[in-house]
Amino acid sequence: MVPDDWAKLIDHTNLRPEATQDQIIRLCREAVEFGFAAVVVHAAYVRLAGSRLEGSEVKLATVVGFPLGATLSSVKQFEASQALELGAREIDMVLNIGALKSGQREFVQAEIQGVAGVTHEEGGLLKVILETALLTDEEKKLACALSVQGEADFVKTSTGFLGGGATVHDVRLMRQVVGPNIGVKASGGIRTAGELKAMIEAGANRIGTSSGVRIMEELRQASRTA
Repeated sequence: MVPDDWAKLIDHTNLRPEATQDQIIRLCREAVEFGFAAVVVHAAYVRLAGSRLEGSEVKLATVVGFPLGATLSSVKQFEASQALELGAREIDMVLNIGALKSGQREFVQAEIQGVAGVTHEEGGLLKVILETALLTDEEKKLACALSVQGEADFVKTSTGFLGGGATVHDVRLMRQVVGPNIGVKASGGIRTAGELKAMIEAGANRIGTSSGVRIMEELRQASRTA
């Protein structure tokens, strides 16, 4: 792949609580310049980001139940519906980690399905954040299976806020469980071109990172010297 192809796999992300309007505007400008897949911002910045991405092919994504996943299912659905109404087209939702670890399979699946329904009604995509650093391998497999049953479009490794991020092991495991028809997003701690390539090779087809510009510059430099 040439560098511009790699760009289409990157969700250019700024979910820092101290993110300013100027930083979000720059995030959107960089996403359009490099041709990233999407920008990911907090819901409070969805309207601003949408105004800056208008007319481009860059998708607008936001987060729901972030970063703990412990809000009410009804609140997650409301968050998603409000964000979609404001222009978001991709929803990254943190699943209820405690419920998963408690063995509440039906609840976890129903929650995913509820947010998926709201999202799909508006033509959007739902990514379910598993927070793999807090799960055993068996729990990761279960979370992936419930996400598939709940009609999610992607499973995603991490928020990046609760310790640990994406690993090759986790991405490979998630891809094995969900098969070829569901997306796998690697997110958390991916800061170099080498790390991005390792995640893609393990089975990820979307990368969440706040280091997208640096990665692209690294890839372009390597392409020029190859």
